Amino acid sequence: MKVPIFKKEMIITTTIKMSLCLLLFFCFACKSDDNGTFIPHKDLLHGFWFVADKGYVIELAENKNVIYNISSAGCTVLDNDFNIEESGIELKVVNANELTGVSQMSLSNLKLTRLQDLNAICLPDQISKTEDPKINFEHFWSFFNDYYAFFDLRGVNWSTYKNYGNQITKDNFYDVLEDLVLLFEDGHVSISDDKNDIDIESGIPVLIERLNVNLSGDLIIESEEDLGVILGQKATTIVEKYLEGTFEEDKEWNMLWGTINNDIMYLNILGMSGYGTELSNELSSLNLALDDVMNAIKDSGISKLIIDIRTNQGGFDKVSSDIAARFVDHERNVFSKKARLGNSFTEDQIISLGPKGDFQFTGDIVLLTSPLTASAAEIFTLYVKDLPYVTIVGEHTNGGFSDILTHVLPNGAEIGLSNEVYSDTKGVVYEGIGIGPAAENKIPFLSNDDFINEKDSGIERAIELLNK
Repeated sequence: MKVPIFKKEMIITTTIKMSLCLLLFFCFACKSDDNGTFIPHKDLLHGFWFVADKGYVIELAENKNVIYNISSAGCTVLDNDFNIEESGIELKVVNANELTGVSQMSLSNLKLTRLQDLNAICLPDQISKTEDPKINFEHFWSFFNDYYAFFDLRGVNWSTYKNYGNQITKDNFYDVLEDLVLLFEDGHVSISDDKNDIDIESGIPVLIERLNVNLSGDLIIESEEDLGVILGQKATTIVEKYLEGTFEEDKEWNMLWGTINNDIMYLNILGMSGYGTELSNELSSLNLALDDVMNAIKDSGISKLIIDIRTNQGGFDKVSSDIAARFVDHERNVFSKKARLGNSFTEDQIISLGPKGDFQFTGDIVLLTSPLTASAAEIFTLYVKDLPYVTIVGEHTNGGFSDILTHVLPNGAEIGLSNEVYSDTKGVVYEGIGIGPAAENKIPFLSNDDFINEKDSGIERAIELLNK
C-alpha cells in the first residue's frame, strides 16, 4: 500500500516528497469470516512465517513480534517491536503451514509460509547490525538485486554496480548510494536515515524536470518551496476564477467540490489518505465524506463532472478503490498486479471494481492528471480510465504504481523500492511512463501562459469537452 506523509493546506499539497510506504500491517483475531473460514487465536500462530516475494520473516511469540528482512546478503531486523493489535491485515488459514493475509488498505494479498525456525532461512550470525559501509552496501545492492521489478524498464544494468562496494568508505557511503538510486528515476525508490539526516528520493529530479517543461523565468521550480508557491497560485486561480470563491470541503481538507457556471461539478481529490483519525476508521471516514460529495452531485442535478487529481500524490489503494466505486454502475475487472519472486513473478492477482454507496455518478467525466499524480492516485486512474464516459485531460501521470517494499540496512537506514507490476486489462504496464490523455487533450498542468493570463488550461479544455 502506498502511504503518503504530507501536509495539505487549502486545496494544494505543499510538498513534493513522494509517497512513503508501510507495506505490512497484520491483524489477528479469534473469529470466523463471512465464508466461515476460521481465523485462529494469535497463540496458535506463534512461530516464524516467510513472505517470499517481500523478503520478510515474521516472528510471532507471546511477548515478542519481530519482522526480519531477508536478502542474499543476509538478514536485518525491520521492526523489533511489531504491534499486532494496531495492524490492518486479516490472516486466514489455508493449512497448518500456510496463511493468507488480506489487507484493509492495500490491494496486496500476502502468502505466508511457516518456517520451523529462523535458522532455516537466516542464521543468527547473519543478522547484521553494523555501521561498516561495505557490509551495508552489500545489503543495499542485494535488496535491489533480489526484489526490484523494473531494471529493464528503467534501463539500469544493476550487475555492473555490484563491485562498487570495493570503493565504499564511511565518508562517501551515501554519495555513492545516492548516485545509484537516482539512476532509477523511480518515485518509489528512496533512502532515509534520520540519524544522519539523509532523505534521498529517486523520482524528484525527473519530476521537477517534467514540471518545468512549460515554465521559464521566475516561474522555474528549483525547490519544494518553489513548488508550494506556484501550486498556491494555481489553487487561487481555480477557486476564484472557476468556483467564484464558493466551494465545500471534507473536514480533513482532502476533497474540495463546487460548481462551475452552475452546470459542471468540480471535484478536487487532494490525497488518498488522511480521511480518518487512525487506520481503523480511515475507510469509514472516507465514505462519510464521499456521501457528502455524491449527495451534492445528486442534489445539483448536474450531469457533467470534472475530477481533478493533478496534485494528488497518493495514499492507500483501498481509498482509491472506494472513491472509484462511486463512479461505476456494475462490477468489472479493471487491472491485475503481481510481485517479483526470484527470477519470475507471483501469480496475477485480478482486481475488480463494483458500485458502492446509494448513488453512483455515470454521467460525462473529465479526469485531470499531471506528473504530480502519483502512486495510489494512479491506481484511481487505472480504475476509471477505461470507463466509456471518462476522458483524461492533462499530462501523463507520474509512472509509479507499485507498492513500496521497505527493507532496513544494518546501519538502520530504510530503503524503499518498487516490487510490483500493475497491468491493465489489455496487459499494458504504465510503470515509468504513466497514464495520459489522447494527443488532442494534452494540456500542461503548469505553464507560463496560464500564470500570465490567470487561467487553468486543463479546466478550460474540460469545460469545452463537457459542453460539446
